[in-house]
Amino acid sequence: MRYVDVILPLPLEGLFTYAVSDELAARVQEGVRVVVPFNRSKRYTAMVVRIHGEKPDFDTKNVVEVLDNQPIMLQEQLRLWQWMSDYYMAPLGEVMNAALPAGLKNEDGYSPKTETCIGLSEEFRSEQALRIAFDMLSRAEKQQKVLTDFLALGGYVDNGAVVQEVTRDELMNESHCTAAVLKALIDRKILYTYEREVGRLNHGGEPHPELVKKLSETQQDAYNQIVFQFLQKKVVLLHGVTSSGKTEIYIHLIQKVLDEGKQVLYLLPEIALTVQMMERLRRVFGNRLGIYHSRYSDAERVEIWQKQLSQNPYDVILGARSAVFLPFQRLGLVIVDEEHETSFKQQDPAPRYHARSAAIMLAQMARSEERGARSEAAHVLLGTATPSMESYYNAQTGKFGLVELKTRFQGIELPEIQVVDVKDLRRRKMMPGPFSPQLLAAMRQAFDDKKQVILFQNRRGYSPMVECRTCGWVPKCKNCDVSLTLHKTTNLLTCHYCGYTYAFPTQCPSCEGTDLRGRGYGTEKIEDQIRDEFPDARVARMDLDTTRSRNAYERLIGDFASGRTNVLIGTQMISKGLDFDRVAVVGILDADTMLNYPDFRAYEHAFMMMSQVSGRAGRKGKRGLVLLQTKNKDLPVIRQVVNNDWQGFFQDLCEERRAFRYPPYFHLVYAYLRHRNEAAADSAAVFMGSILRQWFGDRVLGPDKPGISKVKTLHIRKIVLKLENGIDLRRVREYLRLAQQKIMQDKRFAALQIFFDVDPL
Repeated sequence: MRYVDVILPLPLEGLFTYAVSDELAARVQEGVRVVVPFNRSKRYTAMVVRIHGEKPDFDTKNVVEVLDNQPIMLQEQLRLWQWMSDYYMAPLGEVMNAALPAGLKNEDGYSPKTETCIGLSEEFRSEQALRIAFDMLSRAEKQQKVLTDFLALGGYVDNGAVVQEVTRDELMNESHCTAAVLKALIDRKILYTYEREVGRLNHGGEPHPELVKKLSETQQDAYNQIVFQFLQKKVVLLHGVTSSGKTEIYIHLIQKVLDEGKQVLYLLPEIALTVQMMERLRRVFGNRLGIYHSRYSDAERVEIWQKQLSQNPYDVILGARSAVFLPFQRLGLVIVDEEHETSFKQQDPAPRYHARSAAIMLAQMARSEERGARSEAAHVLLGTATPSMESYYNAQTGKFGLVELKTRFQGIELPEIQVVDVKDLRRRKMMPGPFSPQLLAAMRQAFDDKKQVILFQNRRGYSPMVECRTCGWVPKCKNCDVSLTLHKTTNLLTCHYCGYTYAFPTQCPSCEGTDLRGRGYGTEKIEDQIRDEFPDARVARMDLDTTRSRNAYERLIGDFASGRTNVLIGTQMISKGLDFDRVAVVGILDADTMLNYPDFRAYEHAFMMMSQVSGRAGRKGKRGLVLLQTKNKDLPVIRQVVNNDWQGFFQDLCEERRAFRYPPYFHLVYAYLRHRNEAAADSAAVFMGSILRQWFGDRVLGPDKPGISKVKTLHIRKIVLKLENGIDLRRVREYLRLAQQKIMQDKRFAALQIFFDVDPL
């Protein structure tokens, strides 16, 4: 009798053993999917990792079905899953869930994803019929505006054709309309809805290696240093100032690796960056380039996975963090661009992995068969203008190679950064809103010069908080320990943690007063105020609310790059490596919200975001201008951002981190305990803290309440472990699992959830 050990896509530790009937035995291989029963009535798609003849000492159930004729997982992938499960303390089933597209986890295969699009009804496609439609809407201004915006988005031409498909989300975001207004146009049969499949594989045409541009002298020198350092180091950090031409160096390295018959994985932290980078890479690599990220349809991600296992895989994969899970048969190079970005760290659900660390492990595990010999592991290039503390420390101590580019491409100067003292302006009543007089003047000058402006505000929504001006009541989420954010477009109060929405109240439930006002400024409110201040400005907003549909990134970036919009307002996603030619002014509207965040990494993240968004200014032609608005102009970190003094900032931070036992000198592990009953959460956390102190002593801090101590009705407690470099982390993980098991076996803590965040950000 044959048996298989499988991974089930469930948050359960270990492998599960099933028997294989003689009928299916010939089809079972390591790396194929099988359907297996679990509990009394459920069936799951599981992954076979071992075939053997060892009969377990319990009754085994039979494999129901074998889904694949060939393995869909390579041995290198399994090793990466096992490393990720062990290091990040997550069951293999959770790693499997994160790794596989949904269509590969379903017994019945996958079905394409669709999105709702808007069309112009056939009877209104002539110019005369459209005039009649606008006459019909003469008393319905909102509907008239929606129709106008639809025609603009779709690129309507005189013969009645709408050149470009328009999604419902895009139209609602552009016109700021409600679902009711759009429905009215559909009910009038002027517009109609239809569903379309989202996503297609890249058919980018033939590659054009002749389009690889010649490197400048400084770029060539950096390229040569990287190639040389790859002879001694598996990982090299490329530290180049913004607009220094790192991407061209990447393209040359990719071409070199392709010429050697190997594959490249190019990771970016944001889908918005993937959109812009795709065009640059596609011009050179054509149909050798594949794109992989979460905004692609599930059907497409399955097809890319299958293509990577075929005889004709993509040679270059460009993607967000989930692309580390794809199969690579002959990986030669991994590029992690903007390596400092926190978006590379998965937060929820588990596994809480960092794509940079996973990429380094993937490269070490990669082997390819060439002429019967095993090749070397792949190399990793980390690129950034503002390195993470850990990466720069590893480069300084010799673990990573280091190459630096200190000048911008073609000698363009770094932007001038002017600090605006908001506290002084408010005291003198010269700044009633979010814009300083200096910023408004700079924007007017930019518009006069036909240039563009970027405004950075790292809060979405209209107002981060609503308050009753009579009694001080603030609406809070009933599921989470947070205040609600006002979204004016929908007139809803929304929780950004659980997603629950509430209608905006007409009166205060505490005192029945009617003076309810928003406090603070989110990107939505900034957009409104810019439209008031500059009625002729062509404004776009890039945040989570405006980029929910797949095409939203392309349209927002395309419109700004082409000049169809001249003001781009956004959260941190606009700070990450986007390249625009005509940006003259960047406004950092509120540096203090980043600097005052209660986290030991606050200054590091603030320095990175401010430096990165500043780097969007003046990338071509005239030197750019950055207005940095703050109430704390004398902070050393502000001076260091202004002077682009990464070295000084790094030295200051090193002293603090060493003194207070933080990375890169110590490892951090956070243990979180969650329970619906607050007293149970407290008791379990105290119990776990006492167990861990027996083993780890003063390395254990807490338990304590985190900044947000209740999410989705669960009360949260946190324990921190600070572990010196060189400690046996494998042994540490064993002790943590023992503590977890001991607490979970205690009947007092039924329904308790415990999870770990290793190397948290």
